[in-house]
Amino acid sequence: MSEKELLQEQPTEETKTAEEQAAPRWVRVRLFPIWLRVLLFLVLFAGFLALGAVFGYAVIGDGKASDVFKAETWQHIADIVKKAK
Repeated sequence: MSEKELLQEQPTEETKTAEEQAAPRWVRVRLFPIWLRVLLFLVLFAGFLALGAVFGYAVIGDGKASDVFKAETWQHIADIVKKAK
């Protein structure tokens, strides 16, 4: 077969069907599924929230770091906020 015959056998853009023209060339494969991304975000958010509370209470506020996780501490903070209003 000559080059001319080979070129004639290959479909051109005009001879391709609409399906072939609209078909995506590149398919993205996700390394982490969406549900895992959401779960990872929530876990990291909770962790950074806890670290921020510990930093604010222990370093800035001169309290004990372990007191952040006690209910009495948060009740005391809520009482102060309610009283200030």
